[in-house]
Amino acid sequence: MTQPNLERITLGGGCFWCLEAVYERVRGVHHVENGYSNGQGAKPTYEAVCGGNTGFAEVVRIDFDPAEVSLRELLEVFFTIHDPTTLNRQGADVGTQYRSGIYWHTEAQRQLAAEVLKEVNDHHAGRAVTELLPETNYHPAEAYHQHYYARNPDQGYCAFVVAGKVEKFLASFKRLVK
Repeated sequence: MTQPNLERITLGGGCFWCLEAVYERVRGVHHVENGYSNGQGAKPTYEAVCGGNTGFAEVVRIDFDPAEVSLRELLEVFFTIHDPTTLNRQGADVGTQYRSGIYWHTEAQRQLAAEVLKEVNDHHAGRAVTELLPETNYHPAEAYHQHYYARNPDQGYCAFVVAGKVEKFLASFKRLVK
């Protein structure tokens, strides 16, 4: 984080390309970085994480200005663009690396995220499987994963999966679009 007024939250909700593409469009978000979190080992690679034995989740680290966008709003977007009721998967992406998770950085974030997660569970009859843990053992993803959708909008996965999540965000959260 380069500015003292920014906060950081880390989210996992399937492929990090999807989350990154959405959060890069959110007003008040100053930086989004794809990475790996809450696993074992040092310097995970995409190939190792996709192998499913590292315990790492694909995540996005989001630096945001709470004067421009609240954590609650970021979590509302999060729970709209992914399915919190599917364990270790999002659509055709299957594996523990695609789990739903909120990885907090402060006790205040944990408390708010727990409140929002309870609301989500109430809405989904207690079926949400989103984990709520402190961020641990974070590593940035390889450079070619950063800004992936912006650089590869016509790539198959981007055109058919990521674009749909971006469109859903744009249609559902007009007030939050940059």
